Amino acid sequence: MSPQRFEELVSDALDLIPAELAAAIDNVVVLVEANHPEEPELLGLYEGIALTERDSAYAGALPDTITIYRDSLLEICDTEADVVEEVAITVIHEIAHHFGIDDERLHELGWA
Repeated sequence: MSPQRFEELVSDALDLIPAELAAAIDNVVVLVEANHPEEPELLGLYEGIALTERDSAYAGALPDTITIYRDSLLEICDTEADVVEEVAITVIHEIAHHFGIDDERLHELGWA
């Protein structure tokens, strides 16, 4: 799969987020990289300050980042349909971290 097609799938996954939730996403940039340099099996990573943890000292902070790891995702998928599904799950999983939802709760909700 070409890098451009993969980025389209990430964009499509972001479009799955309901408008009222998408409107609440604040100061976040979504990136696509080949893989995490230290944890090559990592599919995605949220780095930042979750909305639930922000206070008045947050003003002027650099954007949070969500990184989706293309090669890691492609490695676990057999078909393009698998890639579409795994990209959507990974993007939603990382967006959930932005909203302060931890891995334990995501597992309970079936988004692990």
